[in-house]
Amino acid sequence: MSSSEEISYISWFCAVKGNEFFCRIDEDYIRDKFNLTGLSEQVPYYQQALDLILNIEPSYYDIEAIKYDYVIEAAKVTYGLIHARYILTNRGLAQMIEKYQAGDFGHCPRVYCESQPTLPIGLNDTPGKGWVKIYCPKCMDIYKPKSSRHHYIDGAYFGTGFPHMLLMVHPEYRPKGATNHFTPRLYGFKIHSLAYQIQQQSASIFKTPLRALKDKNEKF
Repeated sequence: MSSSEEISYISWFCAVKGNEFFCRIDEDYIRDKFNLTGLSEQVPYYQQALDLILNIEPSYYDIEAIKYDYVIEAAKVTYGLIHARYILTNRGLAQMIEKYQAGDFGHCPRVYCESQPTLPIGLNDTPGKGWVKIYCPKCMDIYKPKSSRHHYIDGAYFGTGFPHMLLMVHPEYRPKGATNHFTPRLYGFKIHSLAYQIQQQSASIFKTPLRALKDKNEKF
């Protein structure tokens, strides 16, 4: 394949089905070692993975000594962890805003949020601790992504603070809170907030323990 036909790892990765939540990280950002501080201690085969991401040809020794599948997996983790840092920068935020406006991250499933676009968020900044969720800035709650192909993206690749950073830096993208809220009703009447509490208390008083009921039946 000629150089004009070659595709970079970053272009390939972002085009893979299921990776729609990711943006393209600028190579200049990746080449700045300051931005990658501490990552080499988190990812096995880190240097080989970084070379793959930057399209640097591996040496003969690297090819012979390391299974390529390991490097591919390490490159995925490395790109994801760099991505979590990059999307907190001005350039990263700008790219993610475009995806947010296009609805690439999905929409809130809550009826009264009226299909509000959502943002990806992780519940833990450590890889392997949880899958990505979507955050609705209207009701300020989190949900599982609608498409199953996004269910198993590591949440650490977006981090716990990304949506909040975006909306703090760009408050113009923060929607107004939902004006409508669901109200439970029975025969047209609102159910009082204390109704369930009173019901539980009454049930605990009059409910006969199963053990006592069994002993009573055995007597007869």
